[in-house]
Amino acid sequence: MVLIGITITLTYLFLIGSFVYGFDKIETFKLRDIPVKTVFSVIIPFRNEAENIPNLLKSIENLNYPKSLFEIILVNDESDDHSVEIISSWHQNSNTKIRIIQNQRSSNSPKKDALTTAIKEAKNDWIITTDADCILPKYWLNTFDAFIQQNQTFCIAAPVTYHLETNFLNRFQWLDILSLQGATIGGFGIKKPFLCNGANFAYKKDLFLELSGFEGNTNIASGDDLFFLEKVIKNHPEKVHYLKSDQAIVKTNAEPSWKQLMSQRVRWAAKTTAYKNVFGKLAGVLVFLMNFWIVTALILSIFSLFPFKTALYLLIIKCSIDFYIIFKTAHFFNQVHALKSYILGCVIYPFFSVYVASLAIFSNYSWKGRTFKR
Repeated sequence: MVLIGITITLTYLFLIGSFVYGFDKIETFKLRDIPVKTVFSVIIPFRNEAENIPNLLKSIENLNYPKSLFEIILVNDESDDHSVEIISSWHQNSNTKIRIIQNQRSSNSPKKDALTTAIKEAKNDWIITTDADCILPKYWLNTFDAFIQQNQTFCIAAPVTYHLETNFLNRFQWLDILSLQGATIGGFGIKKPFLCNGANFAYKKDLFLELSGFEGNTNIASGDDLFFLEKVIKNHPEKVHYLKSDQAIVKTNAEPSWKQLMSQRVRWAAKTTAYKNVFGKLAGVLVFLMNFWIVTALILSIFSLFPFKTALYLLIIKCSIDFYIIFKTAHFFNQVHALKSYILGCVIYPFFSVYVASLAIFSNYSWKGRTFKR
């Protein structure tokens, strides 16, 4: 058993080490003062986001990009709160080109339907997707425009992080998303992209139509970003890029309760069995095995069935290599000061991860008032 643990740990070290190497291979993109020219359609699905919509709209109003070069399409996914009224009221006092359209449901995936509905009506060449609980940085579109002008690209993944608060639940989720962002950037750096985030994701409209959008995975409720990324990688691998720029960072909200966090993570995990990206699948399996092995070793050590020191060493080794990639990512996001929660988060995370994976395998999940089958 000890040999199995050592083998898993060494393989895990190699994986995370490759992400660290890849992270540094992606150069930080610096926004230059060049004439803007790219036209964008920004698509934002929403469902009962009355609490978050005002902050999103404020950040849209503050975008430092010619309003003639972008449109905002907000897709109402059966909201029953005051989201639509808030948007309509804001629009009356704004000169931003904005449209509210209704989601046209045709599958088991409300978000994929919302994006497809909006893309059909989008007037511009480039689509950017984000979420209704996000805050967009001032030079967001400028940075995408400059990157597009300087690179031959059809599809761009970009950075996402959480707003930081002082409570542990927020910091725990922040550590988790930083690890995902580090793996995302690292994957692009080693030419093995397998992750992205729909809260900050751009692609050409013609590309979406060429690849038949989300066709082939609409039976799965989530995963609009990852499944489409898989299609792009398969058909145009040289045209997929990561925009590593602090002026393109979108911030979103962490979940307010452990129950909602569990539901979100189960939703994320439920789609993994449908991935076709071999490297992504192997990375996911290895991360699960590492966490599962640590949990198993620590539990067995309580009953003297496994050396406690060995289990502890495994945990320390994992936490150390994880800290390296998370520190690099936190430095990029300018959020290093929040790492004081790392040690406790690192101890809890293997148990959290294994529990979420178990729920994803054996149970359905709920999200925004709807229940989905796994």
